[in-house]
This record gives sequence, structure tokens and C-alpha cells, in this order.
Amino acid sequence: MSQRLTEQASGVYVISATPFAEDGSLDLAATDRLMDFYLGHGVHGVTLLGIMGEAPKLTPEESLAFVERALKRLQGRIPAVIGVSAPGLRPLADFAAKVMDLGAAGVMVAPTPGLKGDRGVYDYYAQVFQHLGASVPVVLQDYPQANGVHLDVDTFHRLVDAFPQLVMLKHEDAPGLGKLSRIRAESAAAKRRRVSVLIGNGGLYYIQELQRGADGAMTGYAYPEMLVQVHKRFAGGDHDGAEDLYDAHLPLLKHEQQVGFGLLIRKEVLRRRGAIASARVRAPGGQLSATDLAELDRLIQRLERRLAASPALRAVA
Repeated sequence: MSQRLTEQASGVYVISATPFAEDGSLDLAATDRLMDFYLGHGVHGVTLLGIMGEAPKLTPEESLAFVERALKRLQGRIPAVIGVSAPGLRPLADFAAKVMDLGAAGVMVAPTPGLKGDRGVYDYYAQVFQHLGASVPVVLQDYPQANGVHLDVDTFHRLVDAFPQLVMLKHEDAPGLGKLSRIRAESAAAKRRRVSVLIGNGGLYYIQELQRGADGAMTGYAYPEMLVQVHKRFAGGDHDGAEDLYDAHLPLLKHEQQVGFGLLIRKEVLRRRGAIASARVRAPGGQLSATDLAELDRLIQRLERRLAASPALRAVA
């Protein structure tokens, strides 16, 4: 059984892909392989059923089966956060209860689209916390680009003060560096409870966000060992070394972040690395063209050459 998520969480909580077979069915055997891949690359935690995990494309039964299989494979070796966002609070809370019973460390909840103003955001999460109960640790996903809901810094502070089960912010607002700085500075000045902040957006702003007080990353780049090593180097004081390693991966990392296309790239890279059997994205999805695949070939080859050419980077190739 995994320990519960706390405010001290740090490092890389990789956003897991959801493996599908070529016919589009859920591939539970590949789930074992994928969890082994993440464990083998030293991630500190895993997040299941995030946006990258194609959660809206799964039936409730598939979602539960995937979580159960993944948690069984992980065996509590690292904490697992489960995305439980849903239009209704009753199904959200019911699913959260089931995954917590299976051994999840906590749940992640994004605001439902259409919330109006700071009062609307606060009231929504107040209801979420009430339905979940005080014993369920919660990650608040702040991703206005996806749902159109803006989380004001003052509203976030109010939620932190009122609800101890809010233990982590998944910070994905963009531009969001100033927001992160405000959260850290104002929390320290008020001697407020410090919650964990992990960043998303594919890691596009990873270095700067670490510099501004983030505790790590919650994203799904197909080379998670880079995310892990960047965090380790940065935490150890080797900021230049962290940035050098990040820079080596940046061309492929940003290529993965193309809206409506990046998941195809990410799953293809995971397939090539042996993490999953098929790069299938469940419909509505798409597929990579011959040109897309040739571009990916070149990006990976160039990354491998950069890593091989530098002793300082080769240790995590």
C-alpha cells in the first residue's frame, strides 16, 4: 500500500500514458511493461488518468481496471496520483474512493469548465473537498488553457488555508512564472502552510519554474530520466548541469508539445523505447505520416549524438 501524498512531495511524478492495443482496446499487459519502464528510470511517483492518459476516452470500467493493474504492478514502491475529474461530484467522489481503496496516494482534480470568477472556483473546490472527505489528499490541477478556468493566487491561498487535504498544486498556467513566484513569496511572508508545486506543460518551462520554487515536475516526456536527473542536479546545486542536460533534450521535448499532435509523438517514442507495445491513440486521435516519422527519426538521432558526445550528459543517456 502506497503512503499518502503530503505537502513534502517532490521530484518527478510522471504522467502515464494509457496503453492501447492496435484494435483500440485497453492493453493491460502493456500496462505492466509501462510501469516497469517508469520505475526503471527512477521517477518519484506516477500520475494515472491525466489529460495525457486519454482519461475521457475510457469507460468507467476501463479506468478502474487500468488503475488497478498499474497499482498492482507498482506495489507501493512509488506513490500514484489518480486523475478523478468529472462533471458531477458524486461520480468524482465515488471513483476517488475506489482508487484510494486500491492503494492510490491521492487524487487530482481540475476545475469543471464554466466556473465563473474567484467565488465560483472557491465554492467548487469547497464542495469537492467536502465530497471527498478530509482523509483524501488532493492535487489541484491549474490548467486554464484546457478548461478556461483561471485560478487567482488569492483564491489558491484561501483554499490552502481552509482545506488541509489540499497538498499539491499542479502548476500549468501559462504564462505562469510570475504566478508561481507570488505563491511562494506570499506564502512565506504570511507563514502559510507550504504545499508542493509540481509543474506541467510538458516541461517547457521546467528550469525557470525550479528556479522560482517548484518542487519538481508532473509531466509525461518520453525520456523521464531526463526530468529526474534535472531535478536531482538542480536540488544538488548544479544548476548549470541541470540546464545543460535539459537543453540537450529541448528540441524533442518541444516537438512533443504540439497541440493535438504531441501525444502521437510521445506514444511513438515510448513504443520505440520498449515501454508500450503499440503507439495507438484511441479515437478521436490520428496517426503519424511518413514525414512525421522521418522528422522524429532525426530528432532522436540528434539527441543520441548530443548525449553520446558529452561525458557530463552520457551518464543518463
